[in-house]
Amino acid sequence: MAKDADKTKNINVDEYGEVRIADDVVGNIAGIAATEIEGVAGTVGNMTKELMSRMGLRTQSKGVKVVIDSGVVTVDLALIMKYGYNIPITSKHVQERVKTSIENMTGLKVSNVGIRIVGIDMSNEE
Repeated sequence: MAKDADKTKNINVDEYGEVRIADDVVGNIAGIAATEIEGVAGTVGNMTKELMSRMGLRTQSKGVKVVIDSGVVTVDLALIMKYGYNIPITSKHVQERVKTSIENMTGLKVSNVGIRIVGIDMSNEE
């Protein structure tokens, strides 16, 4: 039980009780937000969406590292980009989307969204 408690962070305590969010949940939010941006093929280590849906899996946290300290989140993403997209512009869109998604869904503050481009997806290139 203590192991699970170490992987969650309190975000709200009031008269009704406490709300805790697991680090993996924040990682999933970041991974989903990143792959919503046009030009991003995926995060490193993710199976294709088709295979994931067949297996009933929904995790998007592979290739995503999240550190939460005192309600402040730092995110590091390892991304595969689609061929033909401008990497700096696409990365900026990813950073904005990830920051906004985490802050809106969790109430946590995002201080940094680091991006490493680790591959280029050439599958749509003929």
